Amino acid sequence: MMSRHQQRFTERYGPWAVVAGASEGLGAAFARALADRGLNLLLLARRSDALERVAAPLRASVEVRTSTLDLGAPGLAAALEERVGELDIGLCVYNAAYSRIGPFLERSRDELEQIVDVNCRGPLIAAHAFGSRMRARGRGGIILMSSLTALVASPRIAVYGASKAFNLSLGEALWHELGPAGVDVLVCCAGATRTPGFLRSAGARGPSAMAPEDVAVQALDALGRRPSVVPGWTNRLAAFALARLLPRRRAINIMGAETVRLRESPRE
Repeated sequence: MMSRHQQRFTERYGPWAVVAGASEGLGAAFARALADRGLNLLLLARRSDALERVAAPLRASVEVRTSTLDLGAPGLAAALEERVGELDIGLCVYNAAYSRIGPFLERSRDELEQIVDVNCRGPLIAAHAFGSRMRARGRGGIILMSSLTALVASPRIAVYGASKAFNLSLGEALWHELGPAGVDVLVCCAGATRTPGFLRSAGARGPSAMAPEDVAVQALDALGRRPSVVPGWTNRLAAFALARLLPRRRAINIMGAETVRLRESPRE
């Protein structure tokens, strides 16, 4: 039986949620958390086999559809409309992200532009498409995934960090613009999270990290209450110190000392 909290969540953000970048890690955790709250799911990512592994156990409780989609490809707006069709989408989680690790000038322009396509153009198009639908229906929610790298420049993942700063600024502005229309917007600035991508990059030497399930639940609990959230008290402490207490030069040097330990991993 659905709890009162689940019922309120479903009434405001149901009946369907779309999760972009749902094949593993945080996207899969959001899918599971949303299914627990009674929302039907449209899961999008590049790999159909991985999407099906996420979707299969959730179909016992909610309707789940999957569709392969490269969120950095041209024609994204039309592709989203085609896949969504007539589904009544009440919540969009844009989790898809792409990063290349290494000095800026050692990355090709094509690689750097792909980061911008997936991490900036993708959420912009999704927010515009679903925000328009939700404003017309008078309710809904949008979650854009950002990062602590949005708060302080991050050497060796410079464009990734800049893209997350874009999402933070975009999402907080949309929180103000769309709130009066009944559309809640939240930016989730996650710290280190035990996703497969993070584990491949950080390895055994990486920093302590949150479970993806905890990040997803804290983000969903914050939706409709504030413009942005940093999950985890240690991450909130780090964010406060890096953005407010430390001199900018010192904060950037600290981020550089952390990111130099990361290693390249393939795009999923």
